[in-house]
Amino acid sequence: MLVAAAVCPHPPLIVPELAGSAASELDPLRTACTEALRSLVRSRPDVIVVLGGAERSASYPADAAGTLRPWGVDVRVGRGDPVLPLSLTVGRWLLDHAELPGTVPAVRSEAVAFDAPPDECAALGAKISRAGDRVAVLAMGDGSARLTEKSPGYLRPAAAPYDELLADALGNARVDRLAALDPAEAADLWVAGRAAFQTLAAAAIAEGGPGGLCGELLYKDAPYGVGYLVARWSAADAA
Repeated sequence: MLVAAAVCPHPPLIVPELAGSAASELDPLRTACTEALRSLVRSRPDVIVVLGGAERSASYPADAAGTLRPWGVDVRVGRGDPVLPLSLTVGRWLLDHAELPGTVPAVRSEAVAFDAPPDECAALGAKISRAGDRVAVLAMGDGSARLTEKSPGYLRPAAAPYDELLADALGNARVDRLAALDPAEAADLWVAGRAAFQTLAAAAIAEGGPGGLCGELLYKDAPYGVGYLVARWSAADAA
């Protein structure tokens, strides 16, 4: 069953080697991600599932490799030929560099298609919830990329309210709101994390609904015109 979750964004610049002299600008984001990941380990899971969006849905073994070479520097995770999409590559990098306490449990990776419909997200979420006796999920996803005139998708007035909705839903473990996200609206606002967030909600719903987990928002900002949110979910009796 799902016992904890962490939500982190996946900008390549979160990796200092890619950010160069601007690396310090995202230090608060890295710190928040590290704290969220440490919460996962403190929940004593027997498996951590790294979940993130990609062009197509796919499952990957624990040692699957990824590279950030397409974004400027050949920073690698895993072993073998790179197969992981950006979201899962950054997720595995965060796990590798978070200096987590104790023994890190088994890790597996699941990609969900950016355009996956809600029923596909629900099915994958239910599958993830059955991945072990105590499952923790690291959900990788960005908010809107249309928040400012300098955003990758330019400014859309609806983007800021949408990111506020995401912040509330992720920060308070409002799985009902995440399950109700509209794929078409998310696509219009360039919300790369919609499918991953909806799949995370489905994993929580599969294990007894919204009462079992409580949330905390650790970070919310848009330093490059893209919404970055960090949150952690934990069992209500552990909060």
